[in-house]
Amino acid sequence: SSAAEQALYTRLSSAAEQALYTGLSSAEEQYEYFNAVLINEVDEEGNSMELGGDFLLQPNDHFNNLSVNLSLSVVQVPTNMYNKDSAIVNGVYWSEALNKVFVDNFERDPSLIWQYFGSAKGFFRQYPGIKWRPDEHGVIAFDCRNRKWYIQAATSPKDVVILVDVSGSMKGLRLTIARQTVSSILDTLGDDDFFNVIAYNDEVHYVEPCLNGTLVQADVTNKDHFRMNLDKLLAKGIGMLDVGLTEAFEVLNDFNQTGRGSVCSQAIMLVTDGAVDTYDSVFAKYNWPDRKVRIFPYLIGRESAFADNLKWMACANKGYFTQISTLADVQENVMEYLHVLSRPKVIAQEHDTVWTEAYIDSTLEDGQGPILMTTVAMPVFSTKNETRNRGILLGVVGTDVPVSELLKTIPKYKLGIHGYAFAITNNGYILTHPDLRPLYWAVNTATV
Repeated sequence: SSAAEQALYTRLSSAAEQALYTGLSSAEEQYEYFNAVLINEVDEEGNSMELGGDFLLQPNDHFNNLSVNLSLSVVQVPTNMYNKDSAIVNGVYWSEALNKVFVDNFERDPSLIWQYFGSAKGFFRQYPGIKWRPDEHGVIAFDCRNRKWYIQAATSPKDVVILVDVSGSMKGLRLTIARQTVSSILDTLGDDDFFNVIAYNDEVHYVEPCLNGTLVQADVTNKDHFRMNLDKLLAKGIGMLDVGLTEAFEVLNDFNQTGRGSVCSQAIMLVTDGAVDTYDSVFAKYNWPDRKVRIFPYLIGRESAFADNLKWMACANKGYFTQISTLADVQENVMEYLHVLSRPKVIAQEHDTVWTEAYIDSTLEDGQGPILMTTVAMPVFSTKNETRNRGILLGVVGTDVPVSELLKTIPKYKLGIHGYAFAITNNGYILTHPDLRPLYWAVNTATV
């Protein structure tokens, strides 16, 4: 089973890398860009929408009678991104070669369900092709780069301290943007990561006072709890960044020495509207010369008077500087740090396969209700000679695997009459177990 899955993802990953290498040879060649939202849509005059067109969809038993296209994939772009952005169009062009790979994989293994490629640029190529419909507000918030399978495959586990400036200058819109920035950073953390959020002015304030001096696992419960506490942040006083940086370095150092956490990458995310100094004495004491902790400053607001100091901090500590002027800028700019943290993995060409915990796929059913599913994914790197040493992550390929398919691989005859098999992830989540049922099934059964 594992060998077959490994072969599948290697084919997908290699195909994506090869597509980039060969697909950019001629920008004049024709290509097909079937936008998942715009296919089979017409304008007021009855003409097909640009990037849409006629896209054959037919009900298919294997996909729960959903109308799909088994010959082509579709491309989904988040609502907050421009469908015809040059980076998106370029990526759609070279990744079109994946269509043949998707089809070949499905012919080799008809038990396959969804196959997809999530681009580092934000677009999501899905096979088989299917129509996507916006919500009642006309929005599709799905961004593949925020999904667990993407985060786990694209980056190594990491310990993160998020430093938030709550000095008087952060009042009003800046504090609102800062809260959203922190929330978006939390979205990019997965179960393999550990974090804490520390606010600072003339002293430090832990967003969750019960968790002073430590880090917690970035599971859904912990991240939601911290989000709720972000509303309690108030802007007042003077911003003493050196105090905040010192606390962040000491937390990361103490936590790492105990052997807890990710025992891998470390980073400080600095959310502020400026820095009056470079604070090189703090970095010299805690981070130089090894520079084990990367610094990622996020400058909040339109002013750039202190941008040079923050840029220096990023460059001197192997990080990345970003300026966020409006709420609309938050999500895309926050994503930039993932490219930096993925570089060591890309340069080392580590095609690690990751598995997510079991979840419910509401689009598919097996006669007893929605199917329990797990996702297996692998990173895709640029193999071009001129980009290999720079560590360019192209995206992540993946496919959904029904838990029932995993159960078929269990040699029941070896277990005995009272034996059973189960599987858990490295984070302790149950992947498969005879008594594993979605919670609402249990509720419905109890009601009956």
